[in-house]
Amino acid sequence: MFKRSSRKAEDTAARNLTPEERRAKTFARAAKLLAAKPRSVAELRERLLQGRHANKSIVEEVIARLREYGYLDDQHFALSFASHKVKQKPTGRRRLERDLMMKKVDRAVAEEALDLVFAETPEAELIDRAIEKRIRLRGRPQNRAEAKSLFDHLLRQGFPFDLVGDKIRAISRAAIENEE
Repeated sequence: MFKRSSRKAEDTAARNLTPEERRAKTFARAAKLLAAKPRSVAELRERLLQGRHANKSIVEEVIARLREYGYLDDQHFALSFASHKVKQKPTGRRRLERDLMMKKVDRAVAEEALDLVFAETPEAELIDRAIEKRIRLRGRPQNRAEAKSLFDHLLRQGFPFDLVGDKIRAISRAAIENEE
């Protein structure tokens, strides 16, 4: 019972705020959300609109101010997100593209960032690192089922089908030659 009455009091107090106070509270919430982790513009907009004190015009003002200050930039966000993911774990372009779409980054901005990241570190190099790591953890594929498992793993990591197929065939040939 106490919770309901305190929530009502908070809602009433929220309705009695001036537009400037609402803007300040929304800005403070935006700063807190960005301090927790980097976010895209659309992702931050969605989170701010869930707030009690926010409405569409206030959120747009806050986002404009954050962009002006340099705290919110989708191009920088996409580039740093993609390069961090690639350095952290070998990941293919398709997987990173999907992750950026989930972060609500514009497709053109995501493509530009991915072009830069994969110009620096080609997918062929990344897939080799992924294969080395998998072999270090599980050993070389000894049979068709293990090769299929490695193939599926690499596809889930977002590497292109043709590149994965070529690498798995090369590993299988090397395994057969080593047995002879």
